Amino acid sequence: MKGLLIPILFALGTAMCWGMYGPALGNARSTVKPPHPDFWSPFKPYVFIGVAYLVIAIAGGLIAMKVKGDTFSYEGAHAAARNWGFIAGSLGAAGALFLTNAVISSKGNTALVMPIVFGGAVSVNAIFAYSQLRNSVNISPVLWVGMAFVVLGVVLVAKNTPHGAPAKPAAAQSAEAEQSVSASGSTDEDRAKNLFSSPDKT
Repeated sequence: MKGLLIPILFALGTAMCWGMYGPALGNARSTVKPPHPDFWSPFKPYVFIGVAYLVIAIAGGLIAMKVKGDTFSYEGAHAAARNWGFIAGSLGAAGALFLTNAVISSKGNTALVMPIVFGGAVSVNAIFAYSQLRNSVNISPVLWVGMAFVVLGVVLVAKNTPHGAPAKPAAAQSAEAEQSVSASGSTDEDRAKNLFSSPDKT
């Protein structure tokens, strides 16, 4: 168990970061609607998702390679690192794009989207491993039981996670307050004046 502590900590860190990916993306949505001049499309944050990938992956990768004494060559026997690394990165970026569209089409309902994403990712991983190893290892039927529990867990989490709309900007709240006052036809100050004014003489 001692040798597993570091991998478990890194896995938990991954779960924490990826688990907050959806909520962070939800906060990146515009709080106003077109044709408001401050409106932006849901794909505007996606550009900086790419920038973050670029900065962290390239800078972090180069630093880690240097620390590990790795070479910076991607030719010959090292071509697999280049080719499969690019494929993996493309899958990650495509997943981010799919997730962006899922959040958009669900109107920011990350409580629904995120359990499906991560429960589905575990299942896809298991199915792929099964397809690769089914002829060389014995697959326990408990695997399918676990996948059924994943589906059940996704449903339970998505159904019982609290939902909430993003906070409106101060300008929008102020405009709504003014509209409310206009609709009521009076303010607290006006009502106070009417309360203490002298009654009409008969």
